[in-house]
Amino acid sequence: MNIASRRKLLLAGLGFGAGLTAFGPARAQSAKAQPLRLVASFSILADILRQIAPADAEVGALVGPEGDAHAYAPTPGDVKRLAAADLVAINGLGFEGWIERLVKASGYRGVLQVASAGLVPRKLGPTPDPHAWHDPASVRLYVRNLSTALQALRPAQAASVRERTDAYLQQIDRFDHSARARLGAIPESGRRVITSHGGFGYLGGAYGLEFLSPLGWRNDQEPSAAAVARLIAQIRKLQVRAVFIDSLKDSRLMQQIARDSGAVVGGQLHGDALTRPGGEADSYLRLMEHNVATLASALGAAPAPRN
Repeated sequence: MNIASRRKLLLAGLGFGAGLTAFGPARAQSAKAQPLRLVASFSILADILRQIAPADAEVGALVGPEGDAHAYAPTPGDVKRLAAADLVAINGLGFEGWIERLVKASGYRGVLQVASAGLVPRKLGPTPDPHAWHDPASVRLYVRNLSTALQALRPAQAASVRERTDAYLQQIDRFDHSARARLGAIPESGRRVITSHGGFGYLGGAYGLEFLSPLGWRNDQEPSAAAVARLIAQIRKLQVRAVFIDSLKDSRLMQQIARDSGAVVGGQLHGDALTRPGGEADSYLRLMEHNVATLASALGAAPAPRN
């Protein structure tokens, strides 16, 4: 049984909607003095939300660190947590194909905020690429959308949310400035990147890199032998020096491609999920800093200056 079929069965079996308390005027009134309960669809979005929400807010993710949102299947605990939330934040752009069914199963009636609302996405044919968080310009939009929703939800804490939003946007700006300098130093001949996950197109667009992949955007897809052979031939023709492994993918395919093409494995990139706390990519900005440093080091840019 494939992932989509298993997810449908789980959602059908988790039909708790009738037995859970939905949001109504009485509950909203009584919850005013309580910390906000915020649920994000996946770990990267949860971290962004945590940076700007009131300091006492409770923030969780349906798909946690090192989890694959493409392969997510809900649990009874997820359904209950969703039903109890004051706000649910999702990426949108088709990234959470399961969210509408999960919301219906939970009976959730609160705010469902699409972080990417207003974004003009990259596309592969007619399909939007949902991995917009790899471009800081997109994340600035995410932050503003989430901030607006939080301020409307809890007006008494709006000033705090605005202050935290401004501080976080400044952090993103500093990272973006540093990344442009670091990746801008990569020689023109070394700006093609081979990855095991096809979700880094926004990163490439933001910093002038060309990402190629034997796989699509989903982590549960596998390439054909012909597609792998074409990529190896392309690597040789373009003299690509390094290939990179996505943290959620099996590394064996990219190691094979590196061996057969003469390239080296340049390191691991983090695409759709944070690491667990204490890991090298346990926040959105640490994830981006790690990816930029890994790319720059393998592709020939000068080391970042020490502060």
